Amino acid sequence: MEDKRNIQIIEWEHLDKKKFYVFGVAMTMMIRVSVYPFTLIRTRLQVQKGKSLYHGTFDAFIKILRADGVTGLYRGFLVNTFTLISGQCYVTTYELTRKFVADYSQSNTVKSLVAGGSASLVAQSITVPIDVVSQHLMMQRKGEKMGRFQVRGNTEGRGVVAFGQTKDIIRQILRADGLRGFYRGYVASLLTYIPNSAVWWPFYHFYAEQLSHLCPKECPHIVFQAVSGPLAAATASILTNPMDVIRTRVQVEGKNSIILTFRQLMAEEGPWGLMKGLSARIISATPSTIVIVVGYESLKKLSLRPELVDSRHW
Repeated sequence: MEDKRNIQIIEWEHLDKKKFYVFGVAMTMMIRVSVYPFTLIRTRLQVQKGKSLYHGTFDAFIKILRADGVTGLYRGFLVNTFTLISGQCYVTTYELTRKFVADYSQSNTVKSLVAGGSASLVAQSITVPIDVVSQHLMMQRKGEKMGRFQVRGNTEGRGVVAFGQTKDIIRQILRADGLRGFYRGYVASLLTYIPNSAVWWPFYHFYAEQLSHLCPKECPHIVFQAVSGPLAAATASILTNPMDVIRTRVQVEGKNSIILTFRQLMAEEGPWGLMKGLSARIISATPSTIVIVVGYESLKKLSLRPELVDSRHW
């Protein structure tokens, strides 16, 4: 009799693609709405000098809420929703690469590592220009200027409408840097997210497998998958946060050199500067990863071809 503790991974060829994409877009949008405020807070923490504005994640949350209200926590959100496209490209690339690598290796670790890195490469090529614009919008605040650019009327607290701000930022980027400005920090993004994605998937499957042996046979797979996601995210965040800090500064402050940015950060704030925003990153990653994992695994189960539905356990 089959041991229900064994996790059978649902591969690309097992899916009804129409269901997969429709459910996937809806799920991704809900996740982005829930975690965006912490993404904004993390970005501001990483860009500020020392603790000039905020003393931590909770302090930043309270100050932004008091100064700008709830809408202040969603600056740049409408622009950021365009990354839904890169999200769908990510999952498609991940699943197709797993299928391709399976012809050469049956190791789940190898398939996850290669597929995760490849998916991130494709997604970042689409995401970086959107990130550059949305991060500059995240930096808009009443009072002291944080980023390179400031939208019209922002110093008096009378900002223009959402897409008016977006157009203003785009014009300023074009004027200052040309088209290359939209790919500022592209290499830093690849050096951050390719390792993050490549590490997350193997650790996720590793933690899930270990927990499956510790849990009772009756325990639903979705439970230890939900626990494995945040554990993998925390592991990947700790390993890649230094590069994430450098990436954010390169994109927001308009720096041209990863090495010089690293040296300046070390000179100003020491090694601990490389860990800035880590708590906000883990805090935002924990609930979002639980939702992503539960949603993604449920999405794949709901998208199974009819003849395979009874062959997979929840």
